[in-house]
Formats: sequence, C-alpha cells, structure tokens
Amino acid sequence: MRGDREIFRRRVERFQELLRENEIDGAVIRTLSSFIYFTGTKWLRPSLLIPAEGEPVVYVVKGEAGLFREKSWIENVVEFQKVEDLMAGVVGWIHRNGMSRVGLEFGIERDAYLIFLKIFERLNPTMEIVDILDLTMGLRMIKEEWELDNIRKAGKIAGRGMKVAEEVIKPGLSELEIAAEVVRELMLSGSEDPKVYVSTTPRAHAEPFRDLKVPGNGVVTVVIGADWNNYYANVARTFVVGEPGERVGRAIETKEEAYRIALEETRVGVALNTVEKKLANFFRERGFGEAYIAGYTHGVGLLIEEPPISTIVVPQRAAKVQENMVLAVIHSPLMIPEGAIKHEDTYIVKKDGLERVT
Repeated sequence: MRGDREIFRRRVERFQELLRENEIDGAVIRTLSSFIYFTGTKWLRPSLLIPAEGEPVVYVVKGEAGLFREKSWIENVVEFQKVEDLMAGVVGWIHRNGMSRVGLEFGIERDAYLIFLKIFERLNPTMEIVDILDLTMGLRMIKEEWELDNIRKAGKIAGRGMKVAEEVIKPGLSELEIAAEVVRELMLSGSEDPKVYVSTTPRAHAEPFRDLKVPGNGVVTVVIGADWNNYYANVARTFVVGEPGERVGRAIETKEEAYRIALEETRVGVALNTVEKKLANFFRERGFGEAYIAGYTHGVGLLIEEPPISTIVVPQRAAKVQENMVLAVIHSPLMIPEGAIKHEDTYIVKKDGLERVT
C-alpha cells in the first residue's frame, strides 16, 4: 500500500475517540475521499464501517478482497455479490453491535448520494442518524507531513501540466483540445485523477467545451488539479492571446496586486473573512467591484476543494488560518466580458509564512 499503515490506523483511532466524545456508536463512510483518508486506497462505491470501539470493516464486490488487502491496512474485508447483500450487511453490523446513533457524512461528494441516506433511513427506522462531516473534515483540515509531501509532488506535476497549456494555446484551438493535452501530460506524470478546466469566455468554473475556441484577441484561463497518492495541488493561470484591449491589462494587474495582498494577509490566526473584506474593498477601489466573485481561498487535500471552503460555504469564511492547512490562494476570478481573469496557487501554511507548492 502507499504510505505507512500506521498513519491510517492512527487516523481511525483518533476518529473513534471523536465518535465516543460525541456519543456516536459508529460511522458508515461512503464518501470516496474520507474512505481514502481512513483506508489508504481509493475504491469505487466505497463502504467503510467504523465502530466507536473495535476494528473497522470494509465491504467490496466479490473477487476484490485480495487486491483490497494489498492496497489497505484493513484486514476485515467482506465481499458481496448483490447490493442487497451489502445493505443487509450494513444493517446487520449496526444491529449486532447494538448501535442507536450512527454517523453519516452529509456531503455532496461522489457516492454520498441522497438516495443512499433515504434507503438507510428506511432500513433503520429507529436509528438516530448523525451528520459527521465536521468530524471527518476537522481531522482532514490539518495535514500530516506525509500528506504535505504528496501535495508537494502533486504541485510539481501541476506545473508540468500548466507548461503544456502555455505551449499549446493558440487561436482556433478548442477548450477541449487544450484540456486533452494537459490531461495527457498530467496522467503520464502520475496523476491518476486530474481535474482540468479551460475557459475562453467569462465562466468561473469551466468544464471544457469542444465548440468554444480560443479567440484571436482575448484570454484563456486554465485551472489544474493534479494528484499524487490521491492528494491534490491546485493552480490557475490566465493567458493573453493577441491584443485583447486595455481592460484586460488593468484586470490582470489588479488581480496580481490582490494576489500579493492575499499572501501578505493570510497567516496563522487570521480569520478568512478578514482577508476577504480587504480584497473586496480593494477590487471596489480599483473599479472591479462588480466583476469580483467572493471567496478568495479554499482548502486542498484529498479533494481539489475542501474545507475551509470560503468559496461556496459562507459560514466557513469565519474559520481561522492554522498551521499545516493547505490553501489555494487566490481562488475567485474577475469576471469581465473578455473572460475570467484568474491567478491561483497552492500554499502550505507555516508559522512563519506560506510555503508555495505551485
């Protein structure tokens, strides 16, 4: 498996302590990133059962147990052939252990489907179901050194991908063609699940289109999430094509200055919303208040965007910066008619400042 198995065992033990402190009898982990966090490996349709005390159990499809044991530290692996068997196994595990309060992550991530929650409630009508997302993300928000090493390696891969983007962008090329070249480079460099977004129009989050092409005069913004051992680094750049006009130049200069402000202000103990307010005021003063999208930073780790997510979860803007957080700064673009102006890098928070990863 990738990484020392004791890393993952300690994580489960710490999580079990949190379950006991919150009087939760056990947890059913269905989100892929938390499954990876505790088991050490990614697996399609994950089902990890963690009791407040005792050994965790993983359910996999019939025939997968051997490989799973090679990829993870968990020995208690149960195979199922039909999804009905999986559901019966989870319910049986709960009842055998006399559980009355069970935790689920109320997230929006892959495999954390609302339909699963509804089925779970129907099969366990007397069960109290508790949202444990704050518990899992609270553990994941502060990174261990092994995690930081993976993120640093991911940052190098992301840099190679951005170099390819810089080389291939030219008028007439589609967003999809650019993304394809970048993804190829990332995968050949070892990124197993890269994320690449390309925009030739004003779009904050741009899944590439095959029928949107690089203009003769304009801007192209590329956002890359590259992973190594499932840990991401996030980087974004805006490239100028031809002579797009004076407004683009002013927007890029303004964005670069805002970037410097964000780096100076983001330090241990500072609340994210304090920095956010300064940036909003700065953009208004420079005449780009209407173009600024709020949310200057977000966490990076097993997801390209994870807590603290000041970009989409407003209450998390009150979070304070802590040592060994990993943050993408400065996230939001300036949305002008010519396109989305963006400059984003991944940083590791240290006591004496920010360590640049991308």
